[in-house]
Amino acid sequence: MGRRNRVCVVVLGDIGRSPRMQYHALSLARQALLDVDIAAYGGSEPHISLLEHQSIHIHRMPPWPTVLQRLPSILRPIFLILKPIVQFLTLLWYLCVKIPPPDAFIVQNPPSVPTLVVVKWASWLRKSAFIVDWHNFGYTLLALSLGRSSLFVMIYRWIEKRYGRMAHGSLCVTRAMQHELLLNWGIKATVLYDQPPEFFQPASLEQKHDLFCRIRKSLHKPFGLQDCISNGLAGPDNDPNATPFTTRDGSDVFLNQNRPALVVSSTSWTPDEDFGILLEAALMYDRRVAALLGEDDSIANEVVWDSIHEGKQFLYPRLLFIITGKGPEKEKYEEKIRKLSLKRVAFRTMWLSAEDYPLLLGSADLGVCLHTSSSGLDLPMKVVDMFGCGLPVCAVSYSCIKELVDVNKNGLLFSSSSELADELMMLFKGFPERCDGLRSMRSSLMERVSSVRWATEWEENALPLINEVISERAG
Repeated sequence: MGRRNRVCVVVLGDIGRSPRMQYHALSLARQALLDVDIAAYGGSEPHISLLEHQSIHIHRMPPWPTVLQRLPSILRPIFLILKPIVQFLTLLWYLCVKIPPPDAFIVQNPPSVPTLVVVKWASWLRKSAFIVDWHNFGYTLLALSLGRSSLFVMIYRWIEKRYGRMAHGSLCVTRAMQHELLLNWGIKATVLYDQPPEFFQPASLEQKHDLFCRIRKSLHKPFGLQDCISNGLAGPDNDPNATPFTTRDGSDVFLNQNRPALVVSSTSWTPDEDFGILLEAALMYDRRVAALLGEDDSIANEVVWDSIHEGKQFLYPRLLFIITGKGPEKEKYEEKIRKLSLKRVAFRTMWLSAEDYPLLLGSADLGVCLHTSSSGLDLPMKVVDMFGCGLPVCAVSYSCIKELVDVNKNGLLFSSSSELADELMMLFKGFPERCDGLRSMRSSLMERVSSVRWATEWEENALPLINEVISERAG
């Protein structure tokens, strides 16, 4: 059987929210010069570079009806059985009928059921190679809601392990996961670290200003009646040349001297990311700054906001947290934000396009990552993206996070809301001119921001494995 020069990337999820698999597809098309089919669900638009590449073909499968996800808890076991059966039949149809025969299927794991089973069957029927890209362990995610002792979790783990071992090749995201796969699963995997692609990079002043103008309506919309960002914006709101962070004067763009510090966090609003930690840390920052400045509760918020709007600068800045992402717990936490009374902290939640998200990271002053990992063996890709934009990060500490975060070099780690509040106080003291710790970490990131990119990492680690596996099957 000769080579077909074609690979199918399989994602049993929203392709627009699966950046690593998008990057696989781009590298397969650009670097390996292959035709690429993507079998995935729709929902969010992928990056425009995928949509415009002539060798990449996206096949969007019909989504699982959302009404069935709201079944009463007593019917949840039926849902857990029915959903994989429907997904199994749909995915099998796409991989065996709708998509041309590929040299290899590259599948994202998790989800494991029914994905690994279907892809294994399809690879056998179509005489293709079967490659698993291990992002995490699916059974650990299921255990978050059902518990490790659940029969469903034990069956899920058995299927994940059995069919994972049938793959002709495996990639994984950390050395810790590589060790676990080899020692306890009998799977030899190649580590392919997440690295940012070329469109994640620091933003220029012009790009920052243009972005802030595009999202102006969201920036000016508080959760309550007013907050430290929206107060007094009647003038700038009508001025197309001014944003809370930047001002255009003719052909020049300037950063506002009394601008708020911009902190970005991307979350999937799921139980494995405790957003409550960030809310508590923000509240602590607000209370500690007020105490240090000798402000008591009798001073109205509006008095502080008016003095800021008039140009008065303080030792500690206002913080604007922009939280991006979609997920099941978003509304619950938005309601909690509405109930907070904050003088110097504000929150905005939004969903950005695949093109604007890197610009937001490149425009921010600090990133916060709340990812804790259900297995303790994966790394948050959002931090990789932040580093690509030269953005220092405060991240939740867990077993293998130091494979990514080098403390005091590119970020800090925390284990509680109090520790995160301490780090916010330390990093933003004297903002924007005299915050040396933040500047030092940013400089360290900028030194290596262009040296390590996804294309290089993929060519050194993924491409040899893919070529080897395809050659063995073709021969």
